[in-house]
Amino acid sequence: MYLRYSSLLALLLASGAASAATLSVGPGKTYTTPCRAFAAAKTGDLIEITGNTTYSGDVCAIYASRLTIRGVNGRPRIDAAGKNAQGKGTWVVVGNDIVIENVEMLGAKVPDANGAALRLEGTNFTLRSAFIHNNQNGILSGVKTASNILIEKSEFGYNGGGTGQTHNVYIGNVGRLTFRYNFSHDANVGHNLKSRARVNMIAYNRFSSTPAGQTGTTAAGKPSYEIDLPNAGTSYIIGNVIHQPSSHNNPNMVAYGAEGASNPGHELYVVNNTFLNDDSTRGNGVLVGSGVTKKIFLQNNLFAGTGTLTNQSGAIQKTNYRALAPGFVNRAAFDLRPTANPLVINAGSTPGISATGVSLKPTAVYKHSASSAVRPVVGALDIGAYESAL
Repeated sequence: MYLRYSSLLALLLASGAASAATLSVGPGKTYTTPCRAFAAAKTGDLIEITGNTTYSGDVCAIYASRLTIRGVNGRPRIDAAGKNAQGKGTWVVVGNDIVIENVEMLGAKVPDANGAALRLEGTNFTLRSAFIHNNQNGILSGVKTASNILIEKSEFGYNGGGTGQTHNVYIGNVGRLTFRYNFSHDANVGHNLKSRARVNMIAYNRFSSTPAGQTGTTAAGKPSYEIDLPNAGTSYIIGNVIHQPSSHNNPNMVAYGAEGASNPGHELYVVNNTFLNDDSTRGNGVLVGSGVTKKIFLQNNLFAGTGTLTNQSGAIQKTNYRALAPGFVNRAAFDLRPTANPLVINAGSTPGISATGVSLKPTAVYKHSASSAVRPVVGALDIGAYESAL
């Protein structure tokens, strides 16, 4: 009986795999635009979009589930160009279990000023190796407490409509957000990352902005929070570079529970991050809202510049280091490996595990741009997001 059931299951799986199709998009391909391929796609299909090509005004909803949408032979450029789908943005992701890889998206703008390059309405979503910039919102998701969102190895820049209500990335009340190996910078008045998720794993990213008057991959922005977790939640901030530019819209770099700690978990673990504050008169690393019921946990963090590490009285603090100008290999170039300092090198304490059994030990480092490398620990952990150059 077991063998008969196993054979039937294998047959069904093979049949499903065989029925999945690859839909090719681009000049001279079966589908001239991504949206035409989305409309034809069936569950489980792969959509390959020819890169180094601009698809202008190609806006639509994606209804099929379990799609993989991938730029190939370069990165395709999806420019909303004044158009929108359903009054919501460029691509409205309605299907479940969608994966999008290697695309550039810009220009999302709608009349209510809340447009998004990617508007997430389905359950479960992955974005990988993308460049999302110059939209009212980069990503905007709704309430889906059963949904898990993974965003990795992607760049977000100069998203936000200038109202403070739109952001580089804005995740609603979902089950879990994993945000890792990303470069999120220069949000236009809004936040570089805002998440109402019940569980947040924010690890090995760079949150920063360009000095006023300069440009990088986007124009310079004046962000508010670098990371905003407005409803608390069980959250991990591990191994990140968190940089506040001299020109900004809020002196707090990370905010936790500031809009009311309505999520069920109130545990925040902030471990082995490097905070850089370029405001010479004020600054606060972690702002904690009054509704948070538990003391936050801060370990092995390096805070460079003026200000305080946190406003929470009684926060649990272990082997953190704060100085106006701790030594880095090349601060201007963001080579933030510490130079000789016995209060930083081998001065970290060994992180344990969270109350729910998650290891707090950093195992990687952010590598520019929007990538990662293994953290090469020799001896005890160094304080901050990087190990010593020595």
